[in-house]
Amino acid sequence: MKLVLAPMEGVVDFKMRQLLTDIGGFNLCVTEFVRVVEQRLPRRVFMRYCPELLNNGYTRSGTPVRIQLLGQHPQYLAENAVKAVALGSHGVDLNFGCPAKTVNKSKGGAVLLKEPEQIYHIVKAVRDAVDESHIVSAKVRLGFDDSTRSEEIFDAVVQAKANSIAIHARTKKDGYRPPAYWDKIAPLVAKNAPIEIVANGEIWDLDDAINARTQSGCKHIMLGRGALAMPDLAAWIKASDNSREHIKLSWQDILYHIVHSSMHDDEMMSKRYFANRTKQWLGYLKRTYTQANALFDDIRRLHDKDEVLSVLQQHAEQSPN
Repeated sequence: MKLVLAPMEGVVDFKMRQLLTDIGGFNLCVTEFVRVVEQRLPRRVFMRYCPELLNNGYTRSGTPVRIQLLGQHPQYLAENAVKAVALGSHGVDLNFGCPAKTVNKSKGGAVLLKEPEQIYHIVKAVRDAVDESHIVSAKVRLGFDDSTRSEEIFDAVVQAKANSIAIHARTKKDGYRPPAYWDKIAPLVAKNAPIEIVANGEIWDLDDAINARTQSGCKHIMLGRGALAMPDLAAWIKASDNSREHIKLSWQDILYHIVHSSMHDDEMMSKRYFANRTKQWLGYLKRTYTQANALFDDIRRLHDKDEVLSVLQQHAEQSPN
C-alpha cells in the first residue's frame, strides 16, 4: 500500500520534502508543478524544482521523487517529460487538478477537466514519448463544476495508458472545502481498469486514512495538508498497515525537526525564506499542536532567519521532554 506526498504549490518544496521524508512513511514524493508552455525547458529549471535530481532522484532519506508537469500542449509536455526522466526523475506526473485561477486562465490544471479528450491526447503523447520502463501518472479531480464527467476523465487517462492516477475527491468548484467525496472514487475503482488508483483529499489522521480507503476502495493514498499538520502521519499509517504501534511525535520532536532541518542553512535561499516557511508550516501545525499558537505569536513579526531560529531554539529549551 503506497503513501504519496502530494505536490502542493508554494508549500511542499525540496526542503519540506526532505524534512517530511526524514520523518518517514512515504513511498513517493511528487514535486510542485513545472509549468510548460511552448518550449523545451533547460536543465536548470528541473534542478530548481527538483534538487533531488543531484541525488539520482531521491530525497536524503531515500524516497524517490517524481517531477510534475503542467501545461496544455501535448508535444511540449512530451518533450519535457522525456528530459525529466533523463535527468533522473522517477517517472513523470501530469497536473490536471490545480484550481488556481491564474493557472486555469492559461488552460492548465483543472480547467482541462472540461476536456477529457485533451487530457487523453496529453497523457498519450507523454506515454508514447517516455520509455515504458518509466511511470507516467496523472493527478485529477472529480470534475470542474461537478462530478458528472468523472468517468470520462478517468477513462481518458486509462485509455492513454497511464500507469497511475491520483484522484482528489473534490471538484475544482469545491476547491479545498470539506468534505472530500471519497465514495465517488469507488465506481471508478470498480471498473477494474489496469491502472494504479490513489485517493487524495481531506486525510488528516489515521481514521481519515482508514475511511478514505474504505469509501474509495483504494489501497493507495496521497497526503497533502494532513502531512503538514501531522508530520508523522505517513509513518503512523504505515505502522498501522503493518500492525505496529506508533508513538506520535511530541512538540519537542517537532521543534527538533524544524531547528535541525536544512530550511535555514542554505545560503542560496532568501533570508526571509526560513521565516516565511516556518510561519506557513505553523499554520498547519496549529491543527495538531496547541503549542504552535504561542510560537507563531512570537515570530509573526520577525523576518530574518537568524532571529526566527533563535526564538525556535528558546522554545525548544523551554519545552518539556
